[in-house]
Amino acid sequence: MGSLQDHGEERLGLLDAEELRKQARLVADFIADYYKAIESYPVCSQVQPGYLSSRLPETAPNKPAPLEAILQDVKKHILPGLTHWQSPSFFAYFQANVSTGGFLGEMLCSGFNVVGFNWLASPAATELESLVMDWMGGMLNLPSSFRFNASNNGDSKNGDGGGGVILGSTCEAVVCTLVAARDKVLSSMGYDSITKLVVYGSDQTHSCLQKACKIAGINPNHYRPLATSYKTGFALLPDVARRAMASDVAAGLIPLFLCATVGTTGVGAVDPLHGLAQVAKEYKAWLHVDAAYAGSACICPEFRSYLDGVEHADSMSTNPHKWLLTNMDCCCLWVKHTSLLVNALSTSAVFLDNPGTASLEVIDYKDWQIALSRRFRAIKLWLVIRSYGLNGLREHVRRHVRLAMLFEKWVSTDERFEIVAPRRLALVCFRLKPGGGGDGEGSELNRKLLEAINSTGKVYMTHTVVDKMFVLRFAVGSTLTEERHVRGAWSIIQEQSSVVAAGDAASIA
Repeated sequence: MGSLQDHGEERLGLLDAEELRKQARLVADFIADYYKAIESYPVCSQVQPGYLSSRLPETAPNKPAPLEAILQDVKKHILPGLTHWQSPSFFAYFQANVSTGGFLGEMLCSGFNVVGFNWLASPAATELESLVMDWMGGMLNLPSSFRFNASNNGDSKNGDGGGGVILGSTCEAVVCTLVAARDKVLSSMGYDSITKLVVYGSDQTHSCLQKACKIAGINPNHYRPLATSYKTGFALLPDVARRAMASDVAAGLIPLFLCATVGTTGVGAVDPLHGLAQVAKEYKAWLHVDAAYAGSACICPEFRSYLDGVEHADSMSTNPHKWLLTNMDCCCLWVKHTSLLVNALSTSAVFLDNPGTASLEVIDYKDWQIALSRRFRAIKLWLVIRSYGLNGLREHVRRHVRLAMLFEKWVSTDERFEIVAPRRLALVCFRLKPGGGGDGEGSELNRKLLEAINSTGKVYMTHTVVDKMFVLRFAVGSTLTEERHVRGAWSIIQEQSSVVAAGDAASIA
């Protein structure tokens, strides 16, 4: 029998150890050089829609290209179309920060490329995930009812106790817990009752809750984004939730799911967990705590109070890929009764049968998520925690909070500006005070200001709207951000404010 070369086929070196070593060094050098020069790029991409189609071929190549040529094309064509999330002057959305440890952990995850859908598919992947979720639970001082290793926790392996799973995002966590809550109710009341189920959040709750309702089959008219206000720091008041549930019950509907947020996307508001938990208990609704952003900060004792009351929740999630130096993607979800999650999400297939699963002595994480396949995310988070330790991660968070406090001080002492919502952790929400004329709320003025700031390419910020006000958000969180970057951003904001205000005054005159 002839070899592949005998048939004229090229040997591609698909997984040759020495070739991998050589090319990986090239990519590592490329990425290191990228970070070294990252401040030279416009923070927000300046390209126009469709820019890439004119730069790259319309059809795939027939022959392989050397890595050097591919990386040159990345530099020439791809980098201009990136918004540089790791830029130290990126203050938009919430951060997705990275680290050397996170990068190396991602390399191990990709290098092993295991598909640990059940324990047998890679025992280490499953067991490390359970371990690292308990580590995270301990770092956050979560109650024992959420953790595998608690002696009073029941048997999490067969679904009777609490435990945790690593998902890709909070969006997945909300979908999974909502489906679990839905099936818990419908299994006792009948599946025809799905038309009566109601889901509650606030007008500050992340939009993923509304998407989860669509996926879970909740009537679109039964999603309740309850009103918040400046007076309450845009937090959801328990009495507001209680009145909404009472009204729905009177109308023959069934309160199903209440999502409380610790660190809302818009202004960083923190919902009062104790009070909302009491309301959820009164109406037998599932309480999920979305701590995607602020949860990471709760590893610091001085911020742990934001999670007070979480012990009464049914589930909680937070994203280490936002603030704990763990490269995308990594969302930690804990549930108090894992059987509810497993019952809602598990399926069986002959090709998955194995003695471990049959013994009920192992965890099959495929039954804790939407998809069958899953990445070895645990090794990434494990490597990050070991690389920096709890003390190092705490200092990382505290440094950003200190920088945000400094920025808040500068804004507060400039009489042209006002702080719109209480600063929570490293997010400052502010605006340029409105002048006279037809723009009484100052929305158009601040919209122009944000556009002017971002057009410089030196800073990138985003906005929110609360109480009909267009508000600028300054979210400190990039791994590379230092005081000089915050100070430079403030100088640009001041400069552009003068320009925009002068133009606004001229148009009024």
